[in-house]
Amino acid sequence: MSGNLAGKVAIVTGASSGIGAATAIALADAGAKVVVSARRTDRLDALVKRISDQGGVAYAIVGDVTDEQQANDLVNKTKAQYDRVDILVNNAGVMLLGMIDGANTEDWRRMVNTNVLGLMYATHAALPIMKAQGEGHIVNISSVAGRIAQAGSGVYNATKWGVNGFSEALRQEVHKDKIRVTMIEPGAVVTELTDHITDASAKERVTSWVESITPLESEDIAAAILYAVTQPSRVNVNEILIRPTDQ
Repeated sequence: MSGNLAGKVAIVTGASSGIGAATAIALADAGAKVVVSARRTDRLDALVKRISDQGGVAYAIVGDVTDEQQANDLVNKTKAQYDRVDILVNNAGVMLLGMIDGANTEDWRRMVNTNVLGLMYATHAALPIMKAQGEGHIVNISSVAGRIAQAGSGVYNATKWGVNGFSEALRQEVHKDKIRVTMIEPGAVVTELTDHITDASAKERVTSWVESITPLESEDIAAAILYAVTQPSRVNVNEILIRPTDQ
């Protein structure tokens, strides 16, 4: 399949559903060889088949980026398979909303480990490869919650503010190596994120709110990512804040 990304190799974490799956499809449609990673083997296999059936190239690596060794393996196996890593989309994330007082602190650890440390581990593994190539693009999926704090979202806010701070510091460190860094900050999107909320009242609140508006689709975020990674090498799209019109 030919396109703007022909010859490029992309890794997408959290690719078993939602934004990750839509992004993998969009990148493959644009000509990239796409390595998809998540913990659910059956979902990854189905995604690889879909991309292959559409004429694209995809390869699945099952793994959990919260484990540093697995994050390293994901990047290194991609390099071994395709001899380069051009794009890393750090999409894996969880949104376990709830009030701070009385919270299940295991939810906090899951968010910090996935949203922040997992993203950092994968980035850390990819940087030496991108530097050796003399180019690369890291796309970090943040959120409107990385800009605006709300009661009932405090720790999720903290993780996404962390993503934003890390991304900007990274951009300043690696721009001289021709490595671009983009933050994508979605508002409400139809994904499985709300399904994983363990606090019943928080889950009901956010589900009702999303149902009251017309939220974004995963493909809308994939289109924003595709826009950022297909710009000329002189252009670094640092941030894309994208909300539903209703939000």
